[in-house]
Amino acid sequence: MDRIHAMRVLVRIADRGSFAAAGREMNMSPPAVSRAVASLEEHVGARLLTRTTRSVRPTDVGARFVEDCRGILAAIGEAEAAASGSYARPTGSLTVTASVMFGQIYILPLVTEFLDTYPEVDARLLFLDRVTNLVDEGIDVAIRIGHLPDSSHSAVRIGSVRRVVCGSPDYFSRAGTPQSPRDLADHRIIAATSAATLVDWKFGKNEQETVPVSPSLFCNSNPAAIDAAKSGWGLTRVLSYQVAQDLAEGRLVSVLENYEDEPYPVHIVHAEGRRASAKVRQFVDFAAERLRANRFLN
Repeated sequence: MDRIHAMRVLVRIADRGSFAAAGREMNMSPPAVSRAVASLEEHVGARLLTRTTRSVRPTDVGARFVEDCRGILAAIGEAEAAASGSYARPTGSLTVTASVMFGQIYILPLVTEFLDTYPEVDARLLFLDRVTNLVDEGIDVAIRIGHLPDSSHSAVRIGSVRRVVCGSPDYFSRAGTPQSPRDLADHRIIAATSAATLVDWKFGKNEQETVPVSPSLFCNSNPAAIDAAKSGWGLTRVLSYQVAQDLAEGRLVSVLENYEDEPYPVHIVHAEGRRASAKVRQFVDFAAERLRANRFLN
């Protein structure tokens, strides 16, 4: 039995919850997958997986063994990479994800600069307004806005953003400037949401003040809501990075700044930890340096 190969099979089954899925990904027949697990169970003298008609999951002993296998396989991979020199030079395909607007504004130019610097790397960008699963979706690096849940992923904080209420100078000259969140009842609200209902906007530290607003215009994208606000039609509420250039150049003005909730941290996240490959380590360092220097993210 190739014990290392059997460990890889076991870990893949544990990750996918399926013998068939593991076999497809590893280009192995179902009998070969079963034999690898059976030989490993015979070698350690314990049942490692519990099989039902719907799923496969590790036993208590198997769960501990799977984590030990991960460590062993990672150590082997690290040794092989160090021997081949792949930790010294970024190569291969890099997959990066971020929210749509953040990705388009900040990550796209950063990645193209990285590719110019390291021509042996190619990149795949996934700009999505949802939280992705780095492991299941094959993603190397993610940029996350907001507080992170507890996880085994590595995270590097690079700045923060705020939620701001803003409108054009022309709009405020005509409609007046709200002095408190309750004044929003007297203003035209542009909501960056597709749900045509009442919207609650929360203000203050720990979001202790909730103000229901009744939008007159609903947009299913932030850029559309921002464009409507810049036209002078009303005011909207978005994340500061989305309107940073407009605020800096005077096309929009932020209001109610004394009532803003706590800033949202921005992190670069990856799943490989200290064993990260050269392409991931170099990109994280590269991106962190540039994003931390961006005045709109601090």
